[in-house]
Amino acid sequence: MTYRVYLSGEIHTSWREDIIAACDGLDVAFSAPVTDHAASDDCGVAILGAEENKYWHDHKGAMVNAIRTRKEIAEADVVVVRFGEKYRQWNAAFDAGYAAALSKSLIILQMPEHDHALKEVDAAALAVAREPAQVAEILRYALTGKLPG
Repeated sequence: MTYRVYLSGEIHTSWREDIIAACDGLDVAFSAPVTDHAASDDCGVAILGAEENKYWHDHKGAMVNAIRTRKEIAEADVVVVRFGEKYRQWNAAFDAGYAAALSKSLIILQMPEHDHALKEVDAAALAVAREPAQVAEILRYALTGKLPG
């Protein structure tokens, strides 16, 4: 059985690559948003034309990016959402809510310092992990029934 896993959220660290590497040998197909920050921010104006107002610049990019994001979340068996250290990731919270609304199996990856701020997001998840390796072990267990070690 192949699991389709969508890796959403923070783009400034290697957490995606860490999960993918730790899942080597498992029947998992990973997908993700565009993680080139500049391309993601500017895709709307690069394709649909420049905007003088930054709001409309960002709005166009968000709409174009949503084509990929909505499709990948809708087709995923599991959605992993990472909340990183540095930035307020409203888009990650939106992705988690969207996945929950679609009844997707949701795994949140966050630091303990974010527990209070993300309590509603965490309540919608089936697991809250602290490290990418824990996400990989959850996927391994779900696919094989085998515990770590």
